[in-house]
Amino acid sequence: MALKEEIAKRRTFGIISHPDAGKTTLTEKLLLFGGAIQTAGAVKSNKIKMHARSDWMEIEKQRGISVATSVMGFNYNGKKINLLDTPGHQDFAEDTYRTLTAVDSVIMVIDCVKGVEIQTEKLMEVCRMRKTPVICFINKLDREGRDPYDLLDEIEEKLDIKVRPLSWPISMGKTFKGVYSLYNKTLHLFQPSKTKIEQDGEVIEDIKDPIIDKEVGESYANQLREDVELIEGVYPEFDVNEYLAGNVAPVFFGSAVNNFGVKELLDCFIELAPAPKPRETEERVIAPDENKFSGFIFKIHANMDPNHRNRIAFIRVCAGKFERGANYYHVRSDKKIRFSNVTAFMAQEKELVDEAWPGDIVGLYDTGNLKIGDTISEGEKGIYKGIPSFSPEIFKEVVNKDAMKTKQLEKGLNQLMEEGVAQLFSYELGARKVVGTVGALQFEVIQHRLKHEYGASCDFMSMNLYKACWISSKDKKKLNEFVDSKYRHIAKDKDGKLVFMAESRAWLTMVQDNFPDIEFHFTSEF
Repeated sequence: MALKEEIAKRRTFGIISHPDAGKTTLTEKLLLFGGAIQTAGAVKSNKIKMHARSDWMEIEKQRGISVATSVMGFNYNGKKINLLDTPGHQDFAEDTYRTLTAVDSVIMVIDCVKGVEIQTEKLMEVCRMRKTPVICFINKLDREGRDPYDLLDEIEEKLDIKVRPLSWPISMGKTFKGVYSLYNKTLHLFQPSKTKIEQDGEVIEDIKDPIIDKEVGESYANQLREDVELIEGVYPEFDVNEYLAGNVAPVFFGSAVNNFGVKELLDCFIELAPAPKPRETEERVIAPDENKFSGFIFKIHANMDPNHRNRIAFIRVCAGKFERGANYYHVRSDKKIRFSNVTAFMAQEKELVDEAWPGDIVGLYDTGNLKIGDTISEGEKGIYKGIPSFSPEIFKEVVNKDAMKTKQLEKGLNQLMEEGVAQLFSYELGARKVVGTVGALQFEVIQHRLKHEYGASCDFMSMNLYKACWISSKDKKKLNEFVDSKYRHIAKDKDGKLVFMAESRAWLTMVQDNFPDIEFHFTSEF
C-alpha cells in the first residue's frame, strides 16, 4: 500500500525551450512557491547578489546560461515534485534529449515576443516520439509581445499539436492588467514583484460581474468577455485524457520574472500531470508498482563539489523501492553493486536519503563503474530502451599545450566524456585523439573545465570530417579486411567500438558501395 501511495504523490517533469525564453527563471519561481527557497536568485543582471540556484557551475554564472541539466526536488500541496531544468542552447541538446527520457511530462516555455523558435521544434519532436504530455507556458507578458491568438496558431502549426488555453491575458506590455483563469474562473491582477510571493487572486464566478469593470477598466473588461466567449466557442471542452495521451497542450500565460501566473500553472499542473508511468525494457513493460526495484542512469556529472574529485550518476527510479546500502544487480557488467552513499538534490546542495520511490531521481557516488544508459535492478536482466548517442557534427583534434600535465589531460578528458559532454575518438594510427560534439560552444566548456577542474590546458585544431560511423559486419573476415584497407581512417570510441571517420559525404557513399557487407550506423545503439 505504501508503494501505491508514494507513486500517486510523485510528479516528475522537465522544463524545455529555446535559449532565453525563461526556463531557469521559471524554475526559480516554482521553487519559491514550493517553499524550497525564500528569495529567488537572478540569471543575468549587473548588480547580481544571488545567482539562480540551478545555474551553479562557474561557467554558468559568468555567461548567464545553463550548460548542464540540474535536478531539484520539493514538496507542494502534499505532492512530491521532481523538477529538471535543462539547457536550451543547441550545443547542449544531447544533455536535454537524455533528460527527456527520464521525465513523465514536460512544461514548454515560449517567449511571447519571439514565438516558437527552432530549438523548441526539435525538442517537441522528441516529445512526440515518446508521446510525452506537454503543458505550454507563454512567458514575458510584461513586454510588448505578439497577439495571443497568433501565438496559439503558430504553436499548432509549427509544433504539430492541438492547444487549449486555460488562462487568458488582459492586454500586455506596459498596459498589462492581469490574467483570467478559465480553469478555476478566477481573476488575477498584475503587481510586479520580483522575488517574494504575492497574495491570492479574486474569485469571480460570473464573467459578467461588474467587479471586473472596476478592477481593470471598462474597455479591457469588455474585450476580455469577448475573448472568453470566442475561446469557449472555438476550442473544444478541455479533456484531461487527450492531454495525457500527448495530443492536446493546455496553455497558460504569465511573466516568470514577476512571479506572475506561476502559481496557477503549478496548481493546475499538480491536478493534471501524470504520476510515474510504466516503462519498456528490451524484455517486457515494467509497471511502477512492482515490488522489485529497477531504474536507469541518464546523466553523470563529475566534480559537483570542486573541493572533492567525485562523480555522481543520476538514476531515475522506475519501479519498486530503492534502499540505501542494499545489493543491486548491474545489468551491463553482470555484477552486484552496493551503494552506501545516496543523495537527493537541490541543484548543488545535497542531502543523504535512505529510500526512494518510483519517479524520484537520486544521485549515486560512482568510482567509474557506471555509464549513461545503464540499468540497475534487483536481479532482472532487461535493459531500459531509448537513450541514444548521436553522431557528432563538429570534430576537433586535441593538442596538449603542457607536456608535464599529460596525465591530468587524459584523466580529465575521459571523465568529461563519460559525463556525455562530447564523444572522444582515438585513432589507431599515431595515437591522435579527436573530440566530436554537437555544437561549437561545447569546446569552450571542455577547455574551461579541464583548466579549472584538472589543471590541464589544451587547444583544439579543426578537422575536416563529415561524420563518424560506427561499423559492424556479420562476417568477421570481411570486417578485418575493411579495417586493414582503411586503417588510416579507423578510430575507437570510449567503449572500444570501431568507428570509421568519413571525410566527405560523396566519399562515404563510395565506400559504402565498395564494401556491401559492412554496415554503417550513425548512432552507437545498434
